[in-house]
Amino acid sequence: MTEEMDETTNPAPDAHLTVPEVTAPATVTPEAVASVVAQALAAPNRRKQSAVDLISMWLGNLVVSLLTAAFVVIFLYQPVKVEGTSMLPGLEDQERIFVNRFVYRLEPISRGDVIVFRYPRDTSKSYIKRVIGVAGDRIHIVDGLVYVNDELLSEDYVPQQYADWRSVPEFTVPQGSYFMLGDHRNMSSDSRDFGPVDQKFVVGKAVFGYWPFEKLGKVK
Repeated sequence: MTEEMDETTNPAPDAHLTVPEVTAPATVTPEAVASVVAQALAAPNRRKQSAVDLISMWLGNLVVSLLTAAFVVIFLYQPVKVEGTSMLPGLEDQERIFVNRFVYRLEPISRGDVIVFRYPRDTSKSYIKRVIGVAGDRIHIVDGLVYVNDELLSEDYVPQQYADWRSVPEFTVPQGSYFMLGDHRNMSSDSRDFGPVDQKFVVGKAVFGYWPFEKLGKVK
């Protein structure tokens, strides 16, 4: 007779049951609740403070930039609009340039510099011309050819169509003065007409053109 095993009443030896471990719930104290709430409330405040700090930094940088620009414009560079054609082809009518008002405190005015000065006969007007002679130079113009200290001046900035045929008897530039000519010789009122310009009338050196954009660059 075969013996039958009822697995209900006689389970196999390797059968077993797993009882899950039950963990007691953590104790929640009022202090812990208060800490969590405080952190939740502090997060928006930190973000708000961060935004305020960012805006303050941006405004501070803006103020510094504006003050720097104002200092440069007031004390160093002055924007100027060229009116007239006496400095063609280098400078055109209505061209905008920057004039360095400080540079001649550091270095002397030199031949070839393009400078802005107040018109000696009416200081409410400003002229822009090129320095041809400095104090002590002997200037002599013969049929439009300029001689400085008996040497012919090479003027590649004066195209042939802008040349002038006037002559000026030889003279010596006085101390503290400068002999000025426009590059467009046959359309320029300059030291041939009103004489040397005293240094007290000098405003500054034309250094950089900024408009129109195709003329952007150093004034030569």
